[in-house]
Amino acid sequence: MLQQQRVARLRRRLEEEGLDAVYLGPSSDLEYLSGLVLFPDERPKGLMVSRSGLFALTPMLYQEDMGCTLGADVPLQVWEDHQGFLGAWTRGCEALGLAGKRIAVNDGMRAVDLLDAQGALPGTYLNGARLLEPLRRRKDPEELDKMRQASKMADEVVRRLAAYLRPGQVERELSKKILEWFEELGAQDLSFQPIVASGPNGSMPHYGGCDRVIQENDLVIFDLGCRYRGYCSDTTRTLFVGEPTAKQKEVYEIVRQAQVAGEAAVRPGVPAQEVDRAARKVIADAGYGNYFLNRLGHGIGVAVHEAPYIIEGSELPLEVGNVFSIEPGIYLPGEFGVRIENLVAVTETGCEPLNAFPRELTVAG
Repeated sequence: MLQQQRVARLRRRLEEEGLDAVYLGPSSDLEYLSGLVLFPDERPKGLMVSRSGLFALTPMLYQEDMGCTLGADVPLQVWEDHQGFLGAWTRGCEALGLAGKRIAVNDGMRAVDLLDAQGALPGTYLNGARLLEPLRRRKDPEELDKMRQASKMADEVVRRLAAYLRPGQVERELSKKILEWFEELGAQDLSFQPIVASGPNGSMPHYGGCDRVIQENDLVIFDLGCRYRGYCSDTTRTLFVGEPTAKQKEVYEIVRQAQVAGEAAVRPGVPAQEVDRAARKVIADAGYGNYFLNRLGHGIGVAVHEAPYIIEGSELPLEVGNVFSIEPGIYLPGEFGVRIENLVAVTETGCEPLNAFPRELTVAG
């Protein structure tokens, strides 16, 4: 059902930005506003919100789905496959008085469809991909509770992996176990395809393979998360198979200390880049700065990656209710990688880690 308080806040955003309306195609923005998750196909569909009204652009194929989810108060502009969407688009926009007005469009509309829409209805069309960011950055208590529960599920899956992991297993097998365990725990879905990166594959932060056999003395990076009642979790732990070498221990401890430093830097009003700097300094001072390849963290909520981003150059002050990852890593090409990731929620006095699985070095088994 449409979240009326969120719609009201979005309308205030339209006024602040000098916009007359925003069109939200299938996206995390649309899900945040309405709970609507649509089958991904090429048919244009979504929700137009103006300062005083709204309508849903609805292929006939989705009429029942969208009508039931959005509620009876949302007018549907329905179009059939043989007609194309432009007639319904134009009718809906004209009914809201949007001809010649300033219309923002989010990233849920294909560029080719936007070009057609511009040709059908005159106006100024603008990039609205970040319009909802100020609304979505601050999680309310209900959102935080959902994210805590999703994070508890992720911690439990890591706990099971630590007990299950053995030499001779294949990365693909472990990915399947992650999905199986999340389903057992009551997760709605995965929040992203898990990363299982063993041995030298761990030097690639977003490794996409799955065929390597786990060996004795491997480090294995597990990056995983689930969705619970529409909200995501995301955590990473690096587990050891057998006794670690001196270098592996050294690198792991540096990353652990960087993760701790990042969390310690979090408090309201601190610019996001200062948290990145606090963790990055630990790794740079240890001589591994060139092997920390990514920003420190990303916001999370309805989408697994959303604002705020914890990155050099971001002077955005942290706010109570922000939720984001702190995930420093060291990636040594051809050798191994280490990453440790917690989600944290900004509180009045600092932060609340949403993950509880230990950050200390863990040998599987």
